[in-house]
Amino acid sequence: MKLGFGFYRHMLNQEHYEFAVQCGATHAVVHMVDYFNTGVQAGDHHQPVGDLKGGWGFAGGTPEDAWSVKSLIALKKELNDQGLEFEAIENFDPAQWHDVLLDGPKKNEQIETCKQIIRNVGEAGIPIFGYNFSLAGVSGRHVGHGARGGAETIGMKGIDEINTTPVPNGMVWNMVYDKEAPVGSLPEISHEELWERVAYFLKELVPVAEAAGVRLAAHPDDPPLDFVRGTPRLVYQPDMYQRLIDIIPSKSNALEFCLGTLSEMSEGDIYEVTERHVSQGDIAYIHFRNVRGKVPNYMETFIDEGQIDMARIMAILKKHNFDGMLIPDHTPKMSCDAPWHAGMAYAMGYMKALQQQVILDFPIKFASTRVTSMA
Repeated sequence: MKLGFGFYRHMLNQEHYEFAVQCGATHAVVHMVDYFNTGVQAGDHHQPVGDLKGGWGFAGGTPEDAWSVKSLIALKKELNDQGLEFEAIENFDPAQWHDVLLDGPKKNEQIETCKQIIRNVGEAGIPIFGYNFSLAGVSGRHVGHGARGGAETIGMKGIDEINTTPVPNGMVWNMVYDKEAPVGSLPEISHEELWERVAYFLKELVPVAEAAGVRLAAHPDDPPLDFVRGTPRLVYQPDMYQRLIDIIPSKSNALEFCLGTLSEMSEGDIYEVTERHVSQGDIAYIHFRNVRGKVPNYMETFIDEGQIDMARIMAILKKHNFDGMLIPDHTPKMSCDAPWHAGMAYAMGYMKALQQQVILDFPIKFASTRVTSMA
């Protein structure tokens, strides 16, 4: 198993590369999309939350040339020179595929853009491309202090305005792609219509990904409600992952397996779900993070204090010889002069210890009980 680290676009610099390697990372996941482009959290290291009107920020903030083969190879060399393998890219920019998500008039044009990006990623030697097929995106959550010791973290506090207010026109995936869109909100659609849209996406892209040697990896919906901001969700229960895989069975139709999101779901057993998909070879890489509670009331926690027994997950991965990458994704902030750095270092250290247990074949002990309700 490989220990990885995720980099937002504004973190692609030597200072952050050194920090990741010092934490034990050998592999990198890069967010090419500038989520924070002129948004309310511009320059923040923590995961974006955004607001109802502007979302995270404005789409299209990443220069088009950044997706070229030349630029991707240059970034790969930059990472390699710092001791990191470029393992995955996470997410298309909404500016590149908003009409694929919305079944809009530019759908066919934009699916060709997505195909070219995947070809470029393959030619640059990057093996995985993560995506999240979602209209509302990661939205509807609050910042709070529910982690151990009152640490700042993120979660849901029931059904309220931030997860029921309809998505305005010109916004998708929690980013604004059209500042001049007419007043109003996205039209209502059914879950089945959303599944038709993702089927189109996969049938167009999976053959291209196969030819390019790239695995497309789907993230589940976060938060995993059936509807968020008036739009249906795709993968909000564990069994829906299997439905996605079954659309086009292929190594290139894979999963960006987020343990925290899967554990937040109202149904399913996280250990059974992990066993199923790792045994089937579906998992491209893993967001190795912990939570406490279920939708619509949950909170992200430190890696060792949530309801998931992470040692038990590691044992399942070991049993099936999983050789993919694990990243902490995000974690609570700690009370010090460098809150994000301290939180990430804590998570990475815990993951490194579990990784060493596997490498050295030490017996992994499971916790006898885990917290299953919100504090």
